[in-house]
Amino acid sequence: MEPAQPADRVPADRTPPDGQPPADVSGGEPAVTDPTAPPPVVSAKSERSPKDMAISLLVLLVPIALLLAFYRGFLGGDQAATVDPAPAIEQARSANVFPVSQPQGLGSDWSTVSARYQTVEGGANLRLGYLTPEGRGVQLLQSSVPAERLLPAELTSESQPQGPTELAGRTWQLYTARGNQQALVLLEPTRTVIVVGDARDNELRELAGSLR
Repeated sequence: MEPAQPADRVPADRTPPDGQPPADVSGGEPAVTDPTAPPPVVSAKSERSPKDMAISLLVLLVPIALLLAFYRGFLGGDQAATVDPAPAIEQARSANVFPVSQPQGLGSDWSTVSARYQTVEGGANLRLGYLTPEGRGVQLLQSSVPAERLLPAELTSESQPQGPTELAGRTWQLYTARGNQQALVLLEPTRTVIVVGDARDNELRELAGSLR
């Protein structure tokens, strides 16, 4: 005789009647909400007023402004470092490769910022760099390198003469140069003189006309 098999058990329907809360199937006590509990505190995002932000920015900017004023006023931060061109000029004259000229009568607001004499392939160069009264850069180059090689190297291969101009009894040629630069070129049998930079035309002429 076979042992009796347990009958399939059908779970009781625990769906509550309409309008009733669901029964707690865990067998525990139903959760009770304390109506007297305070609501959760939501932290409000702090907002700074424009006045507070302006004061904070001012506190940061004042020390920076003081440092800049000290740097410019006492350390000469905005002033270009000047050099004495005399040693380079004397070296070029001692080499006796070409006649050497130097500016005469320029105002004190012209600054010499570089000076170098060197021998190069095909000749020698004397370069003097200036800062004009308007704060622009100009280079004075005197060279014994043949002009057909010198001009393309210094002014670009596309540079072309724009016409002659008379300065201190010499005939210079106005040339275009790199970018927004222009140049004045003096062609002589033993040297070529170039005044080139992004300075205004009147400053280029002043420098070229001052050569003695």
